[in-house]
Formats: sequence, structure tokens, C-alpha cells
Amino acid sequence: MKNEDRASGGTATAAALVDAHINALSDWRGEVLARVRALIMQADADIVEEVKWRKPSNPAGVPVWSHGGIVCTGETYRDKVKLTFARGAALEDPRGLFNASLDGNARRAIDLRQGDPLDADAFKALVRAAVALNLSRRRG
Repeated sequence: MKNEDRASGGTATAAALVDAHINALSDWRGEVLARVRALIMQADADIVEEVKWRKPSNPAGVPVWSHGGIVCTGETYRDKVKLTFARGAALEDPRGLFNASLDGNARRAIDLRQGDPLDADAFKALVRAAVALNLSRRRG
């Protein structure tokens, strides 16, 4: 795993910022985000972990996982963890993981609420497909 943090001026690694974000949640959302993060890292050893869009209203920023472009983001809300795949509309989703942002032309998301199951193998397949799509667009 590679870590970058373009938003913090290099004062902390992206991994440390994501760790802090997860730890600050201290509830089911932190557990879900930590599990998803681990699955993403398992799916692609070359994924780049970043933190973007840090601002006063969201000082922790948003965890972003990239390889050849953004693969997915992990936003936390009061009632859900939202995993948005930047080019999700172009991905096959045979297990039907995408359940949000289904009307857009580019993005698709998976909203996970407390207690929702996540098919780990299907999720890792989506991550690998997103990476492959990003890399194919860079070559073409």
C-alpha cells in the first residue's frame, strides 16, 4: 500500500489520518470503515490511500483509495458508511452491491447501515474491476 496526503502538507501520512478518522468514530461506522479499508488493501496491493477534501466542516477529510485514478471513497454519515466508486456505472455488479447513486452516469455507491452484511469477495472483485478500468483508460 502506498500512502499520500496532499491535503495535510505532509504533516501526517494518509494512513495515520485514516486511522485517526476511524478511531474518532468509535462506533459501528468505524468498524465498518476499518473492515472495508482492509478489503480494499487485500484486493489491490498497489492501491494508494489518500485523504482529500479536508475543510473546517470536515477536518478529518474523506478517505480515498486510488490506483490509476480514484477507485472509491469512504464517507461516513450519522446513519451510514457510503462507499462511492468513481466509475461505478461502468462496472459489472453481478452480486448487486451497488444500492445508491444509481441514477448517475458515472458513480455508483454502496450504502452500509449498521448491521448490513457486505459480501467480501464481491466487494474485492468490484475494487479489482475498478482498478482494471482505471488502468485501461490510462493506456487507451
